[in-house]
Amino acid sequence: MAAAAAYVVRLLLGSVSLLLPLLGAQAPSSSASSSKVVTASLSAKWPATPLLLEASEFMAEESNEKFWQFLETIRELTIYRQRDSEYSYYNLILKKAGQFLNNLQINLLKFALSIRAYSPTIQMFQQIAADELPPEDCSAFVVIHKECTCKTNEIKKLLKKAAMRPRPYLFKGDHKYPTVSENLPVIILYAEMGTKDFNKFHKILSEKAQKEEIQYIFRHYVQKPDSRKMNLSGYGVELAIKSTEYKAVDDTQVKAMNNTVVEDDNEATDVQGFLFEKLKETYPDLRDNLKEFRKHLIESSKEMIPLKVWELQDISFQAASQIMSAPVYNAIKLMRDISQNFPMKARSLTRIPVNQKMKMEIERNQESLHDRLEIEPGDARLFINGLQIDLDFHDPFSILDMLKLEGKVMNGLRDIGIKEKDSRKLLNLNTHLVDDSYALDIRHTSIMWVNNLEEDNIYALWPKSCQELMEPIFPGNIPSIGRNFYNLVLFVDPTQQVTAGFVKIAELFYHYRIPLRIGFVFILNTDDVIDGHNDAGVALWRVINYITEEYNITQAFAAIIKMYHNVKGKDLLTVDIIKSVLKSTVPDANLQNILGVHSEYDKNRKAGATFYKKTGLGPLPQALFNGEVFTREEMDFKELDKIILQRIMNTAGFLQRAVFMGLLNDGMEAINFLMDRDNIVPRMNPIVLGNKRQYLNLISTSVTVDIEDFATFSFLDSQDKSAIVAENMHYLFPKDKDVISAVTIWVIADFDKQSGRKLLLNALKHMKRSIHTRLGVIYNPTSKINEANTVISRGILAAFLTQENNYLRSFLNKLAKEETAKALLTGAKIKTFLLPGMAENAFVKKYNTLGMNVFQTHKLFCQEVLKLLPGDRTIISNGRILGPLGENEFHVEDFQLLEKITFTNLAKKIKAIIKDTEINVKRGSDLVMKVDALLSSVPKSEPRHDVTFLKEQHSVINIKPQESDIFYDVIAIVDPLTREAQKMSQLLIVLGQIINMKLKLFMNCRPKLSEAPLKSFYRFVLEPELTPGPNNVLSLGPVAKFLEMPESSLLTLNMITPEGWLVEAVHSSCDLDNIHLKNIEGTVTAEYELEYLLLEGQCFDETTGQPPRGLQFTLGMKKNPVMVDTIVMANLGYFQLKANPGAWILRLRQGKSENIYQLTGHEGTDSPPDSDDVIVVLSNFRSKILKVQVQKKSDKIDEDILTDISEEGKGIWDSIQGIITGLPSYHMWKTLLWPNLFDQLDRIFAVSQEDCKQKQRKRKLIF
Repeated sequence: MAAAAAYVVRLLLGSVSLLLPLLGAQAPSSSASSSKVVTASLSAKWPATPLLLEASEFMAEESNEKFWQFLETIRELTIYRQRDSEYSYYNLILKKAGQFLNNLQINLLKFALSIRAYSPTIQMFQQIAADELPPEDCSAFVVIHKECTCKTNEIKKLLKKAAMRPRPYLFKGDHKYPTVSENLPVIILYAEMGTKDFNKFHKILSEKAQKEEIQYIFRHYVQKPDSRKMNLSGYGVELAIKSTEYKAVDDTQVKAMNNTVVEDDNEATDVQGFLFEKLKETYPDLRDNLKEFRKHLIESSKEMIPLKVWELQDISFQAASQIMSAPVYNAIKLMRDISQNFPMKARSLTRIPVNQKMKMEIERNQESLHDRLEIEPGDARLFINGLQIDLDFHDPFSILDMLKLEGKVMNGLRDIGIKEKDSRKLLNLNTHLVDDSYALDIRHTSIMWVNNLEEDNIYALWPKSCQELMEPIFPGNIPSIGRNFYNLVLFVDPTQQVTAGFVKIAELFYHYRIPLRIGFVFILNTDDVIDGHNDAGVALWRVINYITEEYNITQAFAAIIKMYHNVKGKDLLTVDIIKSVLKSTVPDANLQNILGVHSEYDKNRKAGATFYKKTGLGPLPQALFNGEVFTREEMDFKELDKIILQRIMNTAGFLQRAVFMGLLNDGMEAINFLMDRDNIVPRMNPIVLGNKRQYLNLISTSVTVDIEDFATFSFLDSQDKSAIVAENMHYLFPKDKDVISAVTIWVIADFDKQSGRKLLLNALKHMKRSIHTRLGVIYNPTSKINEANTVISRGILAAFLTQENNYLRSFLNKLAKEETAKALLTGAKIKTFLLPGMAENAFVKKYNTLGMNVFQTHKLFCQEVLKLLPGDRTIISNGRILGPLGENEFHVEDFQLLEKITFTNLAKKIKAIIKDTEINVKRGSDLVMKVDALLSSVPKSEPRHDVTFLKEQHSVINIKPQESDIFYDVIAIVDPLTREAQKMSQLLIVLGQIINMKLKLFMNCRPKLSEAPLKSFYRFVLEPELTPGPNNVLSLGPVAKFLEMPESSLLTLNMITPEGWLVEAVHSSCDLDNIHLKNIEGTVTAEYELEYLLLEGQCFDETTGQPPRGLQFTLGMKKNPVMVDTIVMANLGYFQLKANPGAWILRLRQGKSENIYQLTGHEGTDSPPDSDDVIVVLSNFRSKILKVQVQKKSDKIDEDILTDISEEGKGIWDSIQGIITGLPSYHMWKTLLWPNLFDQLDRIFAVSQEDCKQKQRKRKLIF
């Protein structure tokens, strides 16, 4: 028997690779115990919100129209909630949403519901409803101008006098039923959608809204919220090992710290029940095998063994080698397991041989990444479609938003018919950030330049080379270079009081020889005949011309300065002052010849007024720096000189970059370089240049409807209506109609009205010179459609349908003229206005047979899609809606400006890509229009990066996307043994389940490590969708689980949450700062709660520009104005407030803050800047940042919040007493200290008290 046993042992130990897994699973253990588990969860402070309501908010972000369409399909859906299981009801919601969403959007909806992304929005509406004081026992109620009812039969009565009551405040996130008119009585419905009571109200209110009787607003309200808690996602949980528990050991200095690692051969050692001393004595020839077996048993145990420094040097490469050797589909999961459990995996990693080919490839790729993207070894980067995702800044909620936007663009490009390779090129165009700080072209002859840095003698000694910009100077200094790099243009009326201030500013810069070219545009009387003796402005102009001709412009400018020096106080410039200065400057001047009616010095007097009108600038005076317009606030004389100097220094930096990049050199004209930039425009029109832009969705679906099929057209949604109109549009092309038009302009008006014809005529005048634009028209009738009042519009449409381009242009010009319109309206036949060469028969036939349906279609499109009133005029440029224009004129110059802006922003680049696809001109022009509308409709993103690797065979994990579907291009760069890998691995796994992605994961390993790269266990709590539990009950959300943790180590549990989350532990089964699993029975559970979302801001005094020391704010609701308060910090004006989802009112605290200061402006709030109540809405999981401006009241200028007037005259003891009693109150200390620190101290104190009470109870039991 002994011989047989020895044979078996020899056989097994002779093949350690076979023995280890067998005995590792079956070997007896003297210390076997049940696996210890640590779990951590984070729940919201508010109750769980219904998934149906959250899904509706997802739809609302897609579009307001989809929200109401979705709402119509789920009117009484909640009846299934009682009948079906939770999971079945959840799938029913997804099925209903699937009627309006594609597959990608459904996956993103599942993800949004999993992370409860829209729960704060529902809670926000719940808080607003609570502030309205809902009627008792009402699951649905309406508020009609401050009056409330939950009975449908009272709506009519409350509407009668609604106009006499104040209109309610509407939030940006409110759901407004689509109506054309906004000036209607407002009814706000608070209800839970999908319930019977909701359906009852909704039916009545939607009918009234369709009749344009009311403005219908819907807000979520749940009468009986769910009592269950709702677990959140998107955060990390760390189990950190106490610093003394796990560290690298330098074996040159420290002997073995644990006899399970280094043993004496003569020492008896028991490892998991095996007596290795006995085994070695019995089988001395198998000592090496026994050593390997013992080593395996130690490493497979749960306890962590310190590593020596030399074992750590290549451990990152060893981890990468193990990951790269795994199957592709399992590699990311393996990286997650290794990184998140590194302290227990470290020992086994040291046994992995490093793949030398992989290591060489990693090093080559690292050199390339460093040269191109400045990525160092060990750095982590994540790119989705080239957009960098900063894991420290982005959370799952912002990533969801980005995925939605990118998906919208990619799906849109696919539906338009763009191929994948071209789609990637077009997607990259969206990153070219457009400079919205437009500037006016100042190369105009009407500008009177008073100096020229390149030609005047006083600047002759200044260097002229652009390279001087690169010379080092002291901070704040401006290099004196004889080039016109900095140009100030002042538009002034000489007879205005404020003009004197601008002349003094110009004198200041000229006198101190600041390198600034100064020019004036004088806006003067434009009468043909005028006597300079009676008009100061005209007199000034003629004197300037006279002195310039007789002497030079420098003398003329000196005369202007003298004139305005003689203007005292608030007086105006007079002719007598001008005459006096002229006589003192040129004693022998003939005043009559210079100032008289027939003065020969009156030339170009009207040029300034003409140029000013052409620019579209606002009221005088106006100032421009290199063409950029100063705001009204910047035009303050007290600050204008500082602002101009700051502009000069900012421009110097721009010029330095241009010289460095080779864009600016000595052979170029400085003014031409400045004025040839893309943001330079010929005219300033706020309608064209405004930042708030709305775009049509022109992407066609499978719907094909004839434009004259009005009945079918009326049932389409807005997107399909827009697509049908675009597909059936006919155009007037530029002269060369065989070239793709980059700009498509639609003119929308009633062409049977003079205003509509004038707009069309201006567009046609622009078309004479345009080479990029094609023109289409849409009819928006003012009155009922019939043959009598569509005479001209029918002629225009018939011409578009039947005539060649050259004849179409001429005929439209003729129809748009007023004499033609008058003749047609008085009975003339349109046939008489046809031009020679036109297709007369085709035109007449089409004109006489043209039905009214096409005009009805145009009318419906204008009303339901563009939300225009009858007869409103509007311009659409590549899908961008400009209008309604109202009373504003849209001149020829405005069309030129619109073409320039549209062409230079994106259309030019899109055309270059479309041009290479070999398609016909009509199709190509349509594609440019639709792609431009699509890309411009999404927010501008950060620059995209083109990340590639030199070699990908051994160091890059490649996961291919599913074919025949759009995919996200995901590139991940990470060291597998870093905190970023712990988080990124889980994120990539989740992304792979919700999107179709092409993934490249590069192992960016760090060499020569000298300490353990990770010293904690980690879980990133994130799941792709909700999962069912027992009995198909949905889980309340994910939980962080740590399985098979080391029992002897001392651990600390930390929550790593998104920025702005204030969380606290509400329940735990042990001390979470000192978790010793060896002494704990069962599972360690930690339950946290999201107590508050942080509201941050900065506050400054508008007058001084400094933070108002001691100022306090309060945050509350209408019925409870002071719920939270804070104090403004004295250094940076920083303040913070703790809040939860809802609509809050920010106020100055009652007392000295409110008495001394008043709010003058705010940014980042939900209310208009001039509103008395500052309303702050928190509707998502992200923190909010505010900017608040305050100002001291006029009668409190000398008062200070931190100074008490009553303290004056007190003795020293009174002062000491005042110091003691005047210490900040408890609530003030809470805001002064580190966020949430005071709450932590409160909880520690409470826990200590509870411990004391428990000990006291134990003592009582003992005695």
